[in-house]
Formats: sequence, C-alpha cells, structure tokens
Amino acid sequence: MRAVGLSDLVHAARAVQAVPQADRLSFGMHLLWRAHVADKYVKRLSKLHPHWGDGSLCAAAKRHLQSDDSLKTSPEFQDCLVIVLKVLALRRSLGTKTCAGQRVCKKRICVRY
Repeated sequence: MRAVGLSDLVHAARAVQAVPQADRLSFGMHLLWRAHVADKYVKRLSKLHPHWGDGSLCAAAKRHLQSDDSLKTSPEFQDCLVIVLKVLALRRSLGTKTCAGQRVCKKRICVRY
C-alpha cells in the first residue's frame, strides 16, 4: 500500500462512517487490504486496478459510499478515524508487506472483493 497521508485518513474514515457500526472494523480492514492489492497491481502491471485505483487508501475509499463531508467534526467521524488508525497500527504490527498468502497473482489479482 502507498504511504498514507491526511486525505487518505479522511476519505477512509468517511467511507467507514457510511457503513453500519457493527461492520466498521472489518470494513476498515478490507479497505486496507484492497489498497494493498491495488498497489501491488499497479507496481506489477503499470496500470490502475480496475476496482480499487492506484493503491492509495484514498482511492480505495472513494470507490465506496462516503458520509457527508460536513460531518467531519462529529464524534462519530472521530470514532471512525480512530478505527482507521487502529487498523493501520494493526497492519503495521503484523508486518503485512505482502499478499502472497492470499495467492494474489497477475491472473487473479482482482478476484477477491
């Protein structure tokens, strides 16, 4: 996955906020996985992933319904931002740098949704 910037965090939190509260953590983890796979796709094939974009968290998040932009100051948005940060910290602590365990290859790189 590409380096994470402020806009990545905001768009990911808005996408997480649009999901029912019970599904937010798992959705956040899937969002990171999609950005990671898209990044590998871009590096391998030198073109954008057809579903998840350029490998940034922002591009993966923009492919999903997002909450209203005016809700950025709400406590709910802040909770969603914390979820995104927790998922990023979890991914970092696990040292997930490859999707080889997922058996993602050139022919099957956009199979898992």
